Amino acid sequence: MTSVDERATRASRRRETLIDRLMDLFLERGFAELGVADLAALLRCSKSTLYSVAASREQIITAVVRAFFRRATERVEAAVDGSADPRERVGAYLRAISVELAPASAAFFADIDAFAPAREIYKSNTRYAVRRVQGLVREAAPGGDAAFVGAVAGQVMESIHRGEIKAQTGLDDSAAYAALASLIVARMAAG
Repeated sequence: MTSVDERATRASRRRETLIDRLMDLFLERGFAELGVADLAALLRCSKSTLYSVAASREQIITAVVRAFFRRATERVEAAVDGSADPRERVGAYLRAISVELAPASAAFFADIDAFAPAREIYKSNTRYAVRRVQGLVREAAPGGDAAFVGAVAGQVMESIHRGEIKAQTGLDDSAAYAALASLIVARMAAG
C-alpha cells in the first residue's frame, strides 16, 4: 500500500513537472493567447490535470510566473560566489540575471506586462534585485560613489522592467542586464 505521504510527494512532483512544462511553453510563446484547452492540447494532458496546478487559468499563469522568478532568483543567488572580489560579485549577479532572462521571448514579457498579477511579480522581483545590487555595490566600493552607482543601477533596472531600455536601445531584458553588468564593473574597476 502507498502511504499518504508517498502519494502527496508524487502529486507534488507531478505538479512541479507540469509547472516546468508550462514554464517552457510560456517562455517560448507567452500565455495571453492560450486558454486552458489550448494548454491541455499543447501539453497533451487533460484540463483537470492543469487544474492540479491551480483552480483557474489566471491562477495557473500566476503560479507559473511566480515559479519562474523564484527559481531564477535562486539560481542568480547561487551564481554569486561569496568569496569572490566584491566588484566581481556585482557583475556576476547582473550577468546571472541576464542568463536567467535569456530564454524568455518578447511575447512572454509583453504578456507579463499586460497581466497585472504577473506584472506585480516581475516588479517585486525587480525591487528585490535593485536592493541586492545596491548592497553588492556598497560592499564593493564602501565610502566611494557606491550610493550613486547603486541608485543608477536601480534606475536602469526599473527602466528595463518598464520596457524603456528596449524602446530606446532595442536591447531585450537579458541583453540590457548584461550591458548593465559590464558598465558597473568597468566603472568600479576605473574607480
